[in-house]
Amino acid sequence: MSREQGIKHPSKIQPQDHARSSSTQMAKSTIFHSERLLVGLNCFEVGQEHALHAHSDMDKVYLVSAGVGQFLLEGREIQLVAGQMLVAPADVPHGVRNDGPDQLLVLVFLAPGP
Repeated sequence: MSREQGIKHPSKIQPQDHARSSSTQMAKSTIFHSERLLVGLNCFEVGQEHALHAHSDMDKVYLVSAGVGQFLLEGREIQLVAGQMLVAPADVPHGVRNDGPDQLLVLVFLAPGP
């Protein structure tokens, strides 16, 4: 939800409430967006991936909310499980693949916001 839309301030946010699903590609939902920060939830069904890419002016933080995923960073593959995170600084190629048995939910923080 963007600030322009008038953010509501619940006592807590449940990331899974923002989960989407697509049988053909990773699904994204935006939880919060401002000029300084974007918070989103990326949802990967088994076998889906987000190809290697980089952001020239933004740092990205991945926090696994559910599932198991392979995260690609600087030519390395790093397995993360729920509760673990990874930082992809600006200009560093990164990607994600769900080769686990269940849906992979990843909270994503981008700063500054796109």
